[in-house]
Amino acid sequence: MTDQELARDLGFLEAYTIGLGTMIGAGIFVLPSIAARAAGPASMISFAIGGLVSLLAALSLSELATGMPKAGGSYYYVNRSLGSFFGSIVGWGMWAGLMFASAFYMLGFGQYLTYFVPMGATGVAIAALVMAAVLTGVNYYGVKETGTLQNVIVLALVGLIIVFIVFGVLSVDTEMLTPFLPPEGWPAVAATAGTIYVSFIGFEVIATSAEEIKNPSRNLPLSMIAAVVTPTLMYVLVMFVSTGTLPIDTLADLNIPVAVVAETVMRPFGRIEIGPISFSMAEAGAFTMVVGAMLATVSSANASILSAARVNFAMGRDKILTNWLNQVHDRFRTPYRAIVATGAVILVLIASGVPIGTLAEVASFSYLITYSLVHVAVVVMRRADPDDYDPAFEIPSILYPIVPIVGFLACIAILLQMSWIVQAVGVAIVLVGVVWYFAYARHRAITDGLVGEAIAAEPTAAADGKGNYRVVVPVANPDTERDLLRLAAANAHAHEDEQAEIIAVNVIQVPQQTSLSQDVEFEEERVQRQQELLDAAQDIAADLDIGIRTRAIVGRDVGDVVLDVVEDERADHVLMGWKGTRSAREHILGSNIDQIVKYAPCKVTLAKLATTERVDTVEDVVALAGEGPHAPVAASHGAELVDTAQGAGSLTLLNAQRPDDDADPQELGEAVIEDVARRAGIEYVDYESRVVVGEDIEEVLLDAVAAYDTVCVGATRSGSVSQALFGSIPEKIGEEVDATVVMVRGQKETARSVRQGIIDRLSG
Repeated sequence: MTDQELARDLGFLEAYTIGLGTMIGAGIFVLPSIAARAAGPASMISFAIGGLVSLLAALSLSELATGMPKAGGSYYYVNRSLGSFFGSIVGWGMWAGLMFASAFYMLGFGQYLTYFVPMGATGVAIAALVMAAVLTGVNYYGVKETGTLQNVIVLALVGLIIVFIVFGVLSVDTEMLTPFLPPEGWPAVAATAGTIYVSFIGFEVIATSAEEIKNPSRNLPLSMIAAVVTPTLMYVLVMFVSTGTLPIDTLADLNIPVAVVAETVMRPFGRIEIGPISFSMAEAGAFTMVVGAMLATVSSANASILSAARVNFAMGRDKILTNWLNQVHDRFRTPYRAIVATGAVILVLIASGVPIGTLAEVASFSYLITYSLVHVAVVVMRRADPDDYDPAFEIPSILYPIVPIVGFLACIAILLQMSWIVQAVGVAIVLVGVVWYFAYARHRAITDGLVGEAIAAEPTAAADGKGNYRVVVPVANPDTERDLLRLAAANAHAHEDEQAEIIAVNVIQVPQQTSLSQDVEFEEERVQRQQELLDAAQDIAADLDIGIRTRAIVGRDVGDVVLDVVEDERADHVLMGWKGTRSAREHILGSNIDQIVKYAPCKVTLAKLATTERVDTVEDVVALAGEGPHAPVAASHGAELVDTAQGAGSLTLLNAQRPDDDADPQELGEAVIEDVARRAGIEYVDYESRVVVGEDIEEVLLDAVAAYDTVCVGATRSGSVSQALFGSIPEKIGEEVDATVVMVRGQKETARSVRQGIIDRLSG
């Protein structure tokens, strides 16, 4: 039985932008007016307090997430450490918090839309309802591009806000910052920290994806801390600019505060004329911030809906919720019922007329309750020290137990400063979790947090028996599996003195909207097919007398997963099946094969299997011997295939030449073949040399290789235009020749570019 693995396909940048995408949203575009109304210029201190509380929570979450890297985030850690009673409270609280936050974001979207379409509160609510329905539909259908689009939006917003701050700081009138404190004094500042805390729940989204993050001991805490510090600095500076530009009374009454501040800041710059186009810098500043605000609120709401569905799944996995809610759609591969339920509640909250500030505060209340229990969970896990809890990151000893104690007290202190209405709604949500536990989950859920359900760790292969020469073979089709493994066995056999081994890999691909573990849990048919495929690989390997390990992986991008396996296994060779043709979409957008061929550091082989003969019957192998850098690799591979044919096969090295009046094409071709054989290390192998001559090299080669059952050809070109394609002649052979066609690219020896070095470093 092959252990199920979840692909770790999120590096530092991906995890960081996931968190930042939720935090750089309505908090920075909508809350300035609400915060200024409550705390005046001191509201910037409220944001700083929120950032500090979040930083403490991020440290505790990082330790728990690296010790228990599984989907569900804070809910999962509290449930495992404190038991299902508190798990039910936190699970319902997180779900409610994300839905209240999403409704808040959508109303913020509607408010900024009034810049283009003047409308009252009803119009704002209708716009919010429409956009919330659209986002629910996007997540229901599982649009893959949403993840990439979100990253682009986040990076654009960061640049936009930095420009706003730079221009704004230069325009601040410090006299407007006095009096600094509101009439109610510091208690109002603390209460405002609770109001704006909804801006800081983004790093929780990182924790919900802990089991998908590469090098979590480094990337998880770094991405969490960065996702807290970056927006905290931005929030403080935006409030500094806002309260230092407009009077508090004016700022407090604005629906689109940052846009009006930007308009005020840019007004002194007058108008800009570019040919016949003339526009006011003030209008340009306001328009830009409005567009940014609308993108930010949509980005935040989308991330929250996605995260809410994952919390539902984690609760269902622990039997606190029914698995009916987490059913994965047969066609779209998304948890459509959880997404619809989440979207429906968001629509109800928007339509109910709850003030936008109250929505933000209730979301904040829910997460402050959650983080207070997270701090308790760290202490419990440290003291209990169960065998299966081994965090890769721990709060530094000099800060423990200061961080969890201060963090817990800070969360409670802010909760006590919030309005009684918000406290009442928050307590009601907590009571829902309590009642649900006793009415439904008590006898179904896992109640002993520290000794209950085993905590899944990332599978690691045992060192014993692991070969020194490794061939990675992605398998997906049972009809071609045996032939691919035989080709891999031929290569492994040539390196048997190095304890060669084959690693067969199958990847189940899931959309962004579905957590990886959720697909494993609910897609029994796909998981069963995967297991059957890998079991067959074990049987085939036994027949072929080759060493093999199998890896079953669930991931979002097949190319990325295979590259990760190549890196993890320190593979020497990756061999993949190829259908012999490329669709129009693959020509334009590339394919998983292109990605692997371009970035895999080891030898890469693509095999288009014969339609009439099996690889078992290899008899006549021809290898194209040209002057390209990968021709010797093709020749060496051809020799390996013949060697495994146990004396029944023959190898021909084929070279094509054009007619030449000044030299004998036959002699030129023979010289090239001898050089290729020498570089391939097969000069003493029994092979036949064959030179064909013709004006059209492609045509004569196609005619010549038609007589063989297996064709080996090396890569002929690379570059930004070709996108790691193998060139026109090999591609033509793959498309038109009925024989088995093996196309190879040797090990990459090029140095990393500066750009790739930076990306690899940040990605861990």
